[in-house]
Amino acid sequence: MTADRLVAIVLRCYIALVLAVVFAPIVVSVIYSFDANRYPTIPWGGFSTKWYDAAFADPDVARGFRNTVWVALSTSLIATLIGAATAYADYRYRFRGKDAYLALALLPPTIPVVILGLAMLVFLARVGLSGELYTVVICHVVYCIPFAMALVRLRLAQMDPDLEAAAWNLGAGEWRALREVILPFALPSIFAALFLTMAVSFDEYAMAWFVSGFNETLPVRILALLQREVSPKVNAIGSIVFVISMALVVLAQVAVALRRPAARS
Repeated sequence: MTADRLVAIVLRCYIALVLAVVFAPIVVSVIYSFDANRYPTIPWGGFSTKWYDAAFADPDVARGFRNTVWVALSTSLIATLIGAATAYADYRYRFRGKDAYLALALLPPTIPVVILGLAMLVFLARVGLSGELYTVVICHVVYCIPFAMALVRLRLAQMDPDLEAAAWNLGAGEWRALREVILPFALPSIFAALFLTMAVSFDEYAMAWFVSGFNETLPVRILALLQREVSPKVNAIGSIVFVISMALVVLAQVAVALRRPAARS
């Protein structure tokens, strides 16, 4: 066995070990969400969906789910719009202070969410916007814009810079070139940004916990349930959140893999 082959095997084993450590608790949680027993035990108490029934019947959980969906949809639309516009400004223009502009635009995900949430709470309370559901949207938009911007920037970096200039030379104005050249090329990354930012918003709880007040999102409701009791309902709710989040991430990956023509014929 060659050294390169041995290194490849070791790396694959290491990746498999990391994935096992990350996903093992999630798999166990999903398994016990279908356990008939009140408490996780070995052997398994039998298959049952009663904890899912109990979760869906809980009005606080249902309200938290509706709030989370509304926040995630609003966040994804606004963050993707702003992120795509920011990415296009980076692609299209050269100006003084651009490095500082990019550094500030990509800064929020580098800040711990607890610190960011506390800062948002202090600022929004001073301007009278704390404790509402749209407050959570504001916080999540600030946090998610860099993800959308990064995806669209990555896609635009693959585009021939002469295509837009060629459209101008053929008589297209700036807006028409943007509509018929830039947008079709960037569309896969825009869809990917929509799905990814929706997934990030759907899972985020620290900032939502600080600023949501009585308008709890689903992750905040899960935290409240864990603080009050150890209920198998939490496993059921967590499994639903995991499936939805993974589905959104997979859709984002599929969108990134798409290839669209750079312009209309």
